Amino acid sequence: MTSDRDLLFVYGSLRPAFDGDMARWLAAAARHLGSAWASGRLYRLAGYPGFVPEGEGRVAGDLFSLPDPVPLLAVLDAFEECSEAFPEPREYRRERLVVEGPQGPVRAWAYVYARPVDALALIPDGDFLG
Repeated sequence: MTSDRDLLFVYGSLRPAFDGDMARWLAAAARHLGSAWASGRLYRLAGYPGFVPEGEGRVAGDLFSLPDPVPLLAVLDAFEECSEAFPEPREYRRERLVVEGPQGPVRAWAYVYARPVDALALIPDGDFLG
């Protein structure tokens, strides 16, 4: 049985439909469970999004099951620059949130944007790839 520590919600450059090295790596390293969404808002940064699980709105993404979560999350933490190896203030933090997956609500890890969003452009439909 999959525990919530084994699930990951992605909403940007890690999604399977995104053409990027890390998206391909994640698709090979984990099992894609399907489309998912989370409550919150999505903002446009340089060439990637930042998810803030506050406010009204839905953020589109994908849900993955991680077969060996500790080493996989360590690689992803380094990619998202949110591990202890990176100085504060970090751009992201990893936390577990309730997301709506293909089989209903589950708790999953997600990378949450951790800086002010006042000057950022909102992605109104909540879909970075839309």
